[in-house]
Amino acid sequence: MRSFSGSTYRFDPGALCLELLTTGGPGEFHRFETLHAPGDLAAWAERSRLTPTPVLAVSDAEVTDARALRDALFRAATARALGDPADPADIATVNAAAAHAPLAPALGPGGTRSWSGTADGTALLATVARDAVDLLTGPFARRVRVCSAGDCALVYVDTSRPGRRRWCSMEHCGNRNKVRTLRARRSEER
Repeated sequence: MRSFSGSTYRFDPGALCLELLTTGGPGEFHRFETLHAPGDLAAWAERSRLTPTPVLAVSDAEVTDARALRDALFRAATARALGDPADPADIATVNAAAAHAPLAPALGPGGTRSWSGTADGTALLATVARDAVDLLTGPFARRVRVCSAGDCALVYVDTSRPGRRRWCSMEHCGNRNKVRTLRARRSEER
C-alpha cells in the first residue's frame, strides 16, 4: 500500500475479498478508485492472493460489476466489524455475484496449480464473493475489524492469536499512533 505521504507499507487484510476493498470504495473513498478499465481488474488479480494469477478476459461491464461488488463488500464488512446489520441491498449484491460459477482450480503439469476453462471477470468476482460469504459467515466473522486510526478505514481480519489487533499495519497506522502518544506524553511532562 502507499500512504498519504507516499511511503509504502505492507497491508495484509487476511482474505481475498478484503483485498478488493483497497481499490477504492463508496462515498468518500471513491477518490482512491483504481478500477477504471479491464486491465485494472486484471492487474488487481495479479497482486491478489490468487495463485497462480489467472489469465483473465475482462469486459467493461465486469469492471462496473467489480466496483459494485467492492462497494457492497466494503459496507457489509464495515457493518460486520462495527456489529451493525448489513444493508439488504449489499447482501443481495454479494449473493448475486456469488451465484455465478467461480474460477475453477485444476491440477497442472508437475503437480502445479492452474485454472481450468475460460477465466473472465464474472468468474473472478464470483470467487471473491464466495470468499466474502465464507468470511462473513465463518469462524473469523467476529474478527473482521476496521483500523482504529481515525483517518484510516481499511478493513482486515484479525488473525492475531489473542484477537486484539487494532491497526491495519503496525508499519503505518500503528507507528503513527505510537509517535502521537509519545509526543503527547512528552508534551505533558514539560
